[in-house]
Amino acid sequence: MKDPRQTAFEALYKIFYDCAYSNLALNEAIGDADISKPFITRLVYGVVERRLTLDYIINKFCSKPKPKVLVILRIGVYQLYFMDKVPSSAAVNESVRLAAKNGLSYYTGLINAVLRKADTERISVDDIDDAGIRYSVPRVLINMWNKAYGADTVDLFLPTFNEKAPVFAVPNSLFVSPDELLYMLSRENIEGEVAGNLVKITSNFDLGKCEAFQKGLFHIEDISSYNAVKALQVCKGDTVLDMCSAPGGKAFTAAEMMNNKGSLYAFDLYESRVKLIESGAKRLGLSCINAKINDALTYNDRIPKADKIICDVPCSGFGIIRRKPEIRYKELDSIKNLPEIQYQILLTSAEYLKKGGRLLYSTCTLNKRENEKVVERFIAGRNEFSVLQTKTVFPEVGGGDGFFYSIIERN
Repeated sequence: MKDPRQTAFEALYKIFYDCAYSNLALNEAIGDADISKPFITRLVYGVVERRLTLDYIINKFCSKPKPKVLVILRIGVYQLYFMDKVPSSAAVNESVRLAAKNGLSYYTGLINAVLRKADTERISVDDIDDAGIRYSVPRVLINMWNKAYGADTVDLFLPTFNEKAPVFAVPNSLFVSPDELLYMLSRENIEGEVAGNLVKITSNFDLGKCEAFQKGLFHIEDISSYNAVKALQVCKGDTVLDMCSAPGGKAFTAAEMMNNKGSLYAFDLYESRVKLIESGAKRLGLSCINAKINDALTYNDRIPKADKIICDVPCSGFGIIRRKPEIRYKELDSIKNLPEIQYQILLTSAEYLKKGGRLLYSTCTLNKRENEKVVERFIAGRNEFSVLQTKTVFPEVGGGDGFFYSIIERN
C-alpha cells in the first residue's frame, strides 16, 4: 500500500516546483493506489492554500530550507496547525521518515527540531497582523481588491478562501423539485438543505456513486453561476447560444429553465470538452442541447441568430480560490492579456444576438479589468446595446463563489 504522506509529497513537489495544477498532480500521484484519498486530498489542497501561512511559521524556526525539505516542513506544519485529528507526534515522526525515504537523511535532525519547535512554541494564526499571511493571500492581490472594492468588503470575504467550498445541486426541473431531490438524496444518506431553487449538499458524498445523479436528477453548479443564468430570463422556445460552454453547467440550467423546449447550442473549442457537454446533456435528458466545436473569437456565419446568449469568458478565476487554491498565487502580469481576449469574445458573441435579445457576460473572477471595464469598453459608442443589470457577487462562508455578470440587451 502506497504511503499517503509520500503521495502528498510527490503531488506537492510537482505543484510548487513544476507548476502543475493541483487537481492533475493529485490525480497522477494517487493513480489507482489503494490509499486514504480523503486524507491525501485534504493534505495537498490544505498545504497549497495555506502556503504563505506555513512559510511564515517555518521561517520563525528555520532559514531558507532546500526545496524538498521545505515541502516536507510544510506538510508537517500543516498537520500540526490545521489537522486536529493528527497527533503532534505523528506529524513530526512521519515527516522525519518522509525525509529519510526521499534521500534527505542528512536533514532529518533539522526537520525534527523545526517541527518540534513549531509545535511547542505555537504561533496563533488568528493573531497574525498581516491579513495576507493570516489568510495566505498575496498582498498584491489584496491591494488590488482594496482599491477596487474597499478594505471593509475585502475583510469580509478573505476568510472564505480557506473554508470548504459548498456544493450546490441544481434539480432537473423536468423531473424533480428541490424538495423531492432533497428527499431522494436523503435516501442515499446524503445530507442537505433546500437553498432557493437549489439543494445545498452538506455532507461528503461520491458523485460517481450517487444514484440520483446517475439518473439525471441534478447537476452541480455554484449558486452564483445559477443566479446569473436565471437573470438572463431564458424562455420556452428561445434560441440560446452558450459560447464557452464546457463543462456545461450553465447550458444545462438554461435548458431546464426552457423546459427543454427550443434550441440551445453549446460551443467549446475542443472536441473532448464538447463530448463532456454531450454526455451531461444525455444524462439529464436535455434533447434541446446541441453541442458543437467552435472558436468563440471568430465569427461563424453557420451559427443562427439567438434570442439569448451566454458569454461566460475565460478569466483569472479569483472568485473561486477556495475551489482551486493555487489561483491565489498567480502573477498579475500573467493575466494582463485576458481583458483583450474577453472583449473580443464579447464583441464576436454580440454579433449573433437578435434585436431585442439579451446577452449574459460573466466571469468567476473579482477583477474590474476583466469585468466592468470589458463591458464599459463594449458599450462605449454602441447605441444599439444597453446594460440592463450588472452585479458583483462576493464569496460567502457557506454561500456562493465570487462572480460577476452583466445583462446586455440589443435595442
